[in-house]
Amino acid sequence: MIVSDTIWQPKVSTAGKSKYKALAQAIREGIVSGQLAAGEKLPPVRDLAYRVGVTPGTVARAYSLLIDEGRLIAGVGRGTFVSGQKTGSEAAIKAPVILDRPSNAPDRAHLLSPKVPDMGQSQLLRDGMQALSRNFHPEHLLRYPTRETDLAARLAFQAEIVPESVAHFTVDDIVTAHGGQSAIVMVLQTVLHGTHPVIAVDELSYGGFRSAALLCRADVVPLPWDEEGPLVAAFEEAIKSKSVQVYFTASEVCNPTVKATSPARRVEIAAIAQRYGVHIIDDDCYRLMKTKRIGPSYRALLPGLGWYVSSPAKTLTAALRIGFAIAPEGWGPALVRTATYHSFGVSRMITDLYAHVLATPELPQIIAQVKQRVAADIHAAVNILGGYQLNWSEDVPFLWLELPRGWRATAFCTAAEASGVLIKPAEDFALRDGRSVHAVRIAINGLMPHDAFVEAMGALRALLDQPAEQLAT
Repeated sequence: MIVSDTIWQPKVSTAGKSKYKALAQAIREGIVSGQLAAGEKLPPVRDLAYRVGVTPGTVARAYSLLIDEGRLIAGVGRGTFVSGQKTGSEAAIKAPVILDRPSNAPDRAHLLSPKVPDMGQSQLLRDGMQALSRNFHPEHLLRYPTRETDLAARLAFQAEIVPESVAHFTVDDIVTAHGGQSAIVMVLQTVLHGTHPVIAVDELSYGGFRSAALLCRADVVPLPWDEEGPLVAAFEEAIKSKSVQVYFTASEVCNPTVKATSPARRVEIAAIAQRYGVHIIDDDCYRLMKTKRIGPSYRALLPGLGWYVSSPAKTLTAALRIGFAIAPEGWGPALVRTATYHSFGVSRMITDLYAHVLATPELPQIIAQVKQRVAADIHAAVNILGGYQLNWSEDVPFLWLELPRGWRATAFCTAAEASGVLIKPAEDFALRDGRSVHAVRIAINGLMPHDAFVEAMGALRALLDQPAEQLAT
């Protein structure tokens, strides 16, 4: 069935409120009054912006706010529709309590960090919280967490891992943390020693690695890459000259370049680490769940020195602060002690909710829809930015754009922001004295409607096609 756009025209009053909030309120009132029926398709972002006399970014922000509230639904490649679900007392719709979304600047496409599209997992989380609240014994709500209280979460995570990707491990090797970043810090606290420890990171890498090193008072040295991954000779030289104790990397998906370390290069790097007794922390937080791995993790190649870290933040939700670390053989008890000293563990309310959601029969379909939505944005970006150097994968929620002659990364990001698009320059992923790279990372913001993302890509393409004259000299 073909659904045509509604002819409904919102009456927007901006008195005392920002434009996107005023538009969102007008849409709410249209839903409550019956002018907008469940399942009705709303106008595309550009069309409604023209009708109302606001910017497309304002409409996209209003749509995104109402999607978060559950009043609208974004269909991948189909448009934005009125949801059929109830969202609480409709009698109070005239004076709703609306929280600002500080992550998104008004009228801008916020593509600084990946955000998971809501394909139904928020409702799973709501339902899970209600179900668990009815069954929680008062003691579960009052006591500190233990290794027994997070067992259900560890078992659920274990069931998600393909055994050959991390080699043999047991549920006792898994330690829960307050997100992937917390897991990284705990691993460092477990293995670093001496007064001036040193860690190695990829030349362009996730800034959280450097932040974790700073918290542990460790120095950081960069490792250059070629098309296969980190340079073996550079790794060995850093170990010998800098006394590197730990190497941080993401072998499946380098953040930000989207490159993977080839299986053959992983074997070479693991051999060097084994020779010198260097630990490797393999961060696997970026490729979406239920995706086939490119090769074995360093945990599989280095059973006594390889650490595996993951979290559901990029596929399920970033709000549920839970992450997991699989310790190398023999290191599980030491990591458990660190986690205990760190925070006494992760709350049972979080670990039981994670286990509950992973056991729901609807989850596989929701994950498939998340991947479909991310892939739709990725494909749109590739189609629009085609002809320029892009690194991308449809199951990775960001792209790496190498800028053409005439643009520098910081200047391009400034120009993009002026056009309403927020992205990160390469400098944000390099050490302070690192090699200058003229590239940017474009994150997939699943909380934005697809057509708003397409519009943002069009704005970037316009900049790429017409670099400022003074920047080309």
